[in-house]
Amino acid sequence: MTAIIDLKILYESNYLQWLEETIKCLRARQVGEIDYENLIEELEYLAKNEKRRVRSLLEQILRYLLLYQYWDLEKPRNANHWAAEIISFRNQLNEDLSANLRKQLEDKFTIIYSNALDYVKAKT
Repeated sequence: MTAIIDLKILYESNYLQWLEETIKCLRARQVGEIDYENLIEELEYLAKNEKRRVRSLLEQILRYLLLYQYWDLEKPRNANHWAAEIISFRNQLNEDLSANLRKQLEDKFTIIYSNALDYVKAKT
């Protein structure tokens, strides 16, 4: 029981060391020593950030595709930049996109597209 208290204290004082010690406990299957409360919180935060990151990448792709397609006045000056950004964001998205995250993007596509369209309307 003291190991849990120690890990909880460590979490507050030295996050990286807490993380390393938690990984050690998991690898050694020392489940009784794990600081579950903070571990769950960190895993939830990680999942939330990953979802936000891939949504943001998709929205960026959509923004540049819309700009490329419809902003004729700026196209001669910016077409190469927009195309490069589309490639860059697609590569980043494809690199980390799991089946689960892909499904979540599909479920939220209408909202993400609407946000991108709002941005482009305001910009142009």
